[in-house]
Amino acid sequence: MKNKNLDRIAAIEKAIAEKYGEEAVRNPMKDWDEEKEKQYISQMKELYAKNSSNSSWQEKIDINGIKVTKKLLNKEPLYTCPICGAFPKKSMDDVCLLKFDCCGTCYIQYIEGREERWQKGWRPNLKEENE
Repeated sequence: MKNKNLDRIAAIEKAIAEKYGEEAVRNPMKDWDEEKEKQYISQMKELYAKNSSNSSWQEKIDINGIKVTKKLLNKEPLYTCPICGAFPKKSMDDVCLLKFDCCGTCYIQYIEGREERWQKGWRPNLKEENE
């Protein structure tokens, strides 16, 4: 009975080796040496150090009875358009905030077709327009 199982295992290993190559059935310890062991240990130390630094961000802080992670408290504030003060609502607003430092509406109203003037430093005076 045992001999049949060993024959079957050998046949399966042979089929795997034919399909996927000799490395698929080789013992992993065959290629392991002291240098690979040192590399593995250093990689594990880096991983554990990274995980421990990330876990500090996962710590919960109690704010008025609500548990909040430190990560949420350290986020940058939402950007607003420095021209009109509006919050970005669309992806176009985000693009315009990055490229022209204004929202999409201000881009259409003040910049579109006049990019050179904007790049030279011209900005609208909203106080004069509102009066």
